[in-house]
Amino acid sequence: MILTDELCDKLCQAAKEKSQEVGIDISFAVCDENGLPRVYRRYGDALVLSITLVPGKAYTAAVTQCKTKDVAAAAAEGASLMAIQSNDPRITLVAGGYPLFHNGKIAGGLGVGGGTEEQDCLIAEHVVSVFHSLVSDETGKKI
Repeated sequence: MILTDELCDKLCQAAKEKSQEVGIDISFAVCDENGLPRVYRRYGDALVLSITLVPGKAYTAAVTQCKTKDVAAAAAEGASLMAIQSNDPRITLVAGGYPLFHNGKIAGGLGVGGGTEEQDCLIAEHVVSVFHSLVSDETGKKI
């Protein structure tokens, strides 16, 4: 398992630090490749709505292997995944969910919520970059 407790703690710390830099309180979640929860944190006075959205963002990113913003576009009227959320109520079509890949395979997903779409995505993209800086590919090189 790539998403060890220690790695999840480092991702939480990266999310917290970036959210403080941005100046907002967030909720943050990480799940494994099957969408099962690994960790959830609510920092400060993060929006109450983020408590339910964030785990759904992580789940959606993991099981679709896409950013939630992209899933939302594909779920629009007439698009290829139209009404996907009606088939799986855990699917969340709100920006801020990002997949985590390792060695070309899905390793999990993360969700950030509590700010604007731009703020949530900025923090999530930072955490994805931290994830990549902390894990190595099969040859031992940093990815």
